[in-house]
Amino acid sequence: MQLLTPRLILRSWMDSDRLPFAEMSEDADVMEYLRPLATREASDAWIDFQINHQSSHGFCLWAVESRASGLFMGAVGLFRIGFVARFTPAVEIGWRLARPFWGQGFAVEAAQASLQFGFEQARLTEVVAYAGIRNARSRRVMAQLGMSHDSGEDFDHPRIPDNDPLRRQVLYRLTRDAWLSQHS
Repeated sequence: MQLLTPRLILRSWMDSDRLPFAEMSEDADVMEYLRPLATREASDAWIDFQINHQSSHGFCLWAVESRASGLFMGAVGLFRIGFVARFTPAVEIGWRLARPFWGQGFAVEAAQASLQFGFEQARLTEVVAYAGIRNARSRRVMAQLGMSHDSGEDFDHPRIPDNDPLRRQVLYRLTRDAWLSQHS
C-alpha cells in the first residue's frame, strides 16, 4: 500500500520504522496531547495494531516518509475508532509527526491524501478527527482540511481518566459530500 504526494510517501509499515517511531514517541513535545507509549514494547504494539488494522480494513495510520530523503517522518492515516461514543462507529483521521517536520504543511499534505483515499477508494461517507481541547496545532490542521467543529459535540474520551487534562476532546467532522464539493 502506498499513497504519494508531492513531498511524501504514505506506506505500509516496515520493521525499519520501529526504532524511529519509538524515538519519536519518546519526544515529550510530540506526545504532549497523545496517550503515552512509555516503552519500546508499547511503541511496537502500536505499529502492530496499525499493521493488523490495514490487513482488516484496508487502511491505517500509515508510515510517512520523505520522498526527497527517504527519512521516516511519522504516521498519518485513517482508522476505525475502537471505543463507544455518541459519534461511533466512525473512521478517524489522525497524524503524528516527528518534531523536525512540524510547521511545514506535511500533516495537512498527508491528511489530504488520506482523505482522498478514504472518500474515493474506501468509499467512506464521513471521517472524523478529535484532539485534546487545548491541542491548537491539530485543530489548525483539522480546519485546514475543511473539517467542521460543533462545540456541542465535544466529548470526554472514555479511555482517558477523569482527572487527565486530555480527557476533554474536540470533535471535527468531514462528510464525503463536503469533501467532494471542496475538490471538484
